[in-house]
Amino acid sequence: MIIMSVDLGKARTGIAVSDKGEGFAFPKTVINEYNTEKLVLKIADCAKELSAEEIVVGLPKNMDGSLGWRAEECNEIGEKIKLATSLPVVMWDERCTTISAHTALNFTDTRGKKRKNVVDAVAAVIILEDYLAYKKNRK
Repeated sequence: MIIMSVDLGKARTGIAVSDKGEGFAFPKTVINEYNTEKLVLKIADCAKELSAEEIVVGLPKNMDGSLGWRAEECNEIGEKIKLATSLPVVMWDERCTTISAHTALNFTDTRGKKRKNVVDAVAAVIILEDYLAYKKNRK
């Protein structure tokens, strides 16, 4: 099954996708959009273009596991994505994924404007890899 992941941001939203065998996650794109309705439509277009069968949306929980205002916003956007795509949407804990993405980009010495343009897609890959590992271990 092809699974698409979404790392929601205020200005930039990262998109990643798995292979059909759910073994690998690949960065696909970063959507630059502030307007929630337009963002949801662009995410739905990506899902269609990538032939996604499920969508994983990063849920930014607080470090104590509670849901703050941003997590509530992400839950609302997740519901809108579900309505726009008619696909199953899984909200997935994304604590520390952006930090991990920056660490990964440090190893590749990605800096400046290029780093800013890819960090959200890398965070989406990390979210998806975590979800794929969870699914694999549940089987």
